[in-house]
Amino acid sequence: MRKWLSSPVFLNASIGILSVILFVLVAALISRVVYPRVLPERTDYETHLISNVIQIEVLNGYGEAGIATRYTNKLRNLGFDVVHSGNFESYDLEHTVVIARSNNKENARRVAQALGIDPRNILTETSPYYYLDATVVLGADHHLLKL
Repeated sequence: MRKWLSSPVFLNASIGILSVILFVLVAALISRVVYPRVLPERTDYETHLISNVIQIEVLNGYGEAGIATRYTNKLRNLGFDVVHSGNFESYDLEHTVVIARSNNKENARRVAQALGIDPRNILTETSPYYYLDATVVLGADHHLLKL
């Protein structure tokens, strides 16, 4: 039995298996760094809101037909609950912005991070009548978003 454990075939097979495991672990680490995990869950659970998933609306602030619908589908695929999509009050936005609708700006920051939006483009407009966490208003730079 000992002779078989010290044979070149066994040692080469062991090195091969360990090399594959190492390769998989390195690939997983690289993918985690390049594609960070998106967190669509709320940072705190507010009782007047329905679920623990971040609820957002997506509005077209640029005027290109269909962009709100395209980004709605992409955000839903990431796990966000898009409760409304439509048009913004104007079509002259240069930069895409995220508007925090609840007192917890961290939820809006998570949406901005998932889209690759600069944290300086997170605004706050709260009201007790908003039943969502954030609004994404797509601007002329929407093609630069991470999605």
